[in-house]
Amino acid sequence: MKITERFEYLKKNDPDIYKWIMAETDRQETTLELIPSECAASPAVIEAMGSVLTNKYSEGYPGRRYYGGNEFIDEIEKIAQERAKKLFGVPYANVQPYSGSPANFAVYMALLKPGDTVMGQALPDGGHLTHGWKASATSIYFNSVQYHVKEDGYLDLPEVRALAKKHSPKLIWVGATAYVREFPFEEFGKIADEVGAYLAADTAHISGLIVGGAHKSPAPFAHIITTTTHKTLRGPRGGMILVTEKGLKKDPDLSSKIDQAIFPKLQGGPHNHQTAAIAVALGEALKPEFKVWARQVVRNAQALGEALVEGGMIIVTGGTDNHMILAECGKGKGVFMQDALDAAGITLNKNTIPKEPESPFYPSGIRMGTPIVTIRGMKEPEMKKIGSWIARVYKAVSEYVLPEGKEERTKYLEDFRSKIKKNDGLMKIRGEVNALCREFPLYP
Repeated sequence: MKITERFEYLKKNDPDIYKWIMAETDRQETTLELIPSECAASPAVIEAMGSVLTNKYSEGYPGRRYYGGNEFIDEIEKIAQERAKKLFGVPYANVQPYSGSPANFAVYMALLKPGDTVMGQALPDGGHLTHGWKASATSIYFNSVQYHVKEDGYLDLPEVRALAKKHSPKLIWVGATAYVREFPFEEFGKIADEVGAYLAADTAHISGLIVGGAHKSPAPFAHIITTTTHKTLRGPRGGMILVTEKGLKKDPDLSSKIDQAIFPKLQGGPHNHQTAAIAVALGEALKPEFKVWARQVVRNAQALGEALVEGGMIIVTGGTDNHMILAECGKGKGVFMQDALDAAGITLNKNTIPKEPESPFYPSGIRMGTPIVTIRGMKEPEMKKIGSWIARVYKAVSEYVLPEGKEERTKYLEDFRSKIKKNDGLMKIRGEVNALCREFPLYP
């Protein structure tokens, strides 16, 4: 049965929502999804998400629920926990976080008091909001110290060490939302040990690469690992918190502190349909073919980066070690690239670059990744094609310059978006993209 044939009740009872689900399904099938924080869940994961498990309340943990009738829910959650522990090589896993940001905030609740000092990578330098960025609650309730990348785009480890020694943080985050090189977990572990801090590795983007053997694991060096489950783990939208052997050695009660932080401090009942879908995704990640896929994701990203450089573009750090590429487009031109590529059938996102000269709303770069195109079965030759299309779009938008005034920008972008819908070159690329997508269907 095709994935589009699974909605007979919805089609009958709510044709409006059915129509838009079908439209989104078609969009995903006929365009190239390159946003690196997105992935494509398997039909089995999607089936679990749409199950009757959504009907059940299950506050608490297996064997310790506040409602009756949870004997089968307990078994599902225990399977998810055991699979997570096996994949990451850790002694403890909490699979109840609703997503990555709640998982990260639970770490704060478990370890810190309001006003305690934390360190994280600055958002414009590729970090995540929840690592203490000024727009996040994590900087409102905690004293946040931000570290940066160097001019070459690599993490500035001497700065990290100097800031840690100066500010004595209780918690240091390593992990990012737009960093293309392998994370130096061992070095961060040493720095955290030097100042007596907890080290939390946020692996949201790379957890699938870690369990697939395509990226170093933080387990020997960090005390806590957090991750989403819907990026390279190829699961549903959700999160997990893992405690390592090192973490339990530092604090034998760390696991129970994490449990209490999730429930009752931050969340109510877990989403049981989500837990089951996470368990399915983790089961898929345990299969040998997942390792093959994870390594191909990295090879594809590297091939895509090479194609962009051949097309005249500049990519941050000159390459990538993971699933992601960050490309420079010129001051404020990320928005032009994102919208023009969208018109051409290629979806990615505008993004800040190191030492960003503009605001995050009009950044100078674009961020892209290869998980979904790799799921479709594409390899290096297809990455060359995709890279050449992106480079063609880059040249097509080179004439556009972002005005300085806010009102001028609004009108300029409106005119730009109107023009690109009629651009023959972009429409030609869209046709080529569509043909490639038909050759490599997302859900055969």
